[in-house]
Amino acid sequence: MFMRDDVIYEFHHIGIPTSDVREGERYSPQYRMYTSDSDCKLARIQYHRFEADSPLHELMRRMPHLAFKVDDLDRAIEGKEVLLAPYEPIDGFRVAAIVDGGMPVELIQTVLDDEEIWTRAVTGRHARLYAAQYEA
Repeated sequence: MFMRDDVIYEFHHIGIPTSDVREGERYSPQYRMYTSDSDCKLARIQYHRFEADSPLHELMRRMPHLAFKVDDLDRAIEGKEVLLAPYEPIDGFRVAAIVDGGMPVELIQTVLDDEEIWTRAVTGRHARLYAAQYEA
């Protein structure tokens, strides 16, 4: 199990790879992927569609992942198999991905509330991951 006793974990979202073009996709030139959101009310779901040359690890491109907010990202990934080293796709929102039981798990450390996270992701405001498409 990837969870540590000295780190607080809170479920955040589910990420699902897809090959379907979906309405409202945002493009990340850095990872050559398209992201769209589900209208599911029970849990946040993001769909990710990848270009063939996406640099993300194969597990991230083909397996669904769970994402958790953590209070200490560096401690949470310590000694784990890291698929995606910590980086800041949205200002105030650090992310990394590890492997647990053969599945990718996204870990997030942030000072932002959920409304601000999703607003920044959708609008590109303070979000380097998708910002290029909004800079015209």
